[in-house]
Amino acid sequence: MAKRSDKGPEDKGRDQEPEEHEETVVNDKRRIDPETGDVRSPSPEGEPEALDDEDLEILDEAERDLVGEYRERAARAEAELANFRSRVERDRQSNREAIIVEVIRSLLPAIDDLDRAEKHGDLAGTPLEIVSQKVRQSFERYGMIPVGTVGEAFDPAIHEAMVHMPSDEVTLDTVADVIEVGYQLGERLIRPAKVAVSSPPAAPSEEDDK
Repeated sequence: MAKRSDKGPEDKGRDQEPEEHEETVVNDKRRIDPETGDVRSPSPEGEPEALDDEDLEILDEAERDLVGEYRERAARAEAELANFRSRVERDRQSNREAIIVEVIRSLLPAIDDLDRAEKHGDLAGTPLEIVSQKVRQSFERYGMIPVGTVGEAFDPAIHEAMVHMPSDEVTLDTVADVIEVGYQLGERLIRPAKVAVSSPPAAPSEEDDK
């Protein structure tokens, strides 16, 4: 004779419920977050946890990175400051030379008059001779030098040819006479020298030989 089950429908439903599984919890006891490098909050119990070797290694690496970053920033700032000082010094020197050049150019007509008077012997023994010497010495202190000398090779960069004269005594274009002296300040040409140029005679062409 079969036994009757005393379990009702509700009991059968409870028997068929799935068993619950507990989730695995991993406790990371490191005080230093390896991803962010931040120090984590203390444990809920409130007791400080000691740093292990891995935490100390993370701290050391973060410290090295921070020191290296600040050193790199300091080096960049120092280089930028040096470049800024160089630019300021170049601009200051350029502005200074530009002002001197303008002053010299405004006085060139007076210097030309003194040069012409000296060539004619009108300065010798007069107060203007001393004035002329002082003016030239003042300009020389600023680095101004005259340009154009008889006998030197003609250079279109510093000479302006006013006259060309053929001559058998030269083999290349040569300054035969300085009509107006030029002046140069450092590497900057203030005014080219106006000169007369002696040129070698032109080679005869084939048509002339015929």
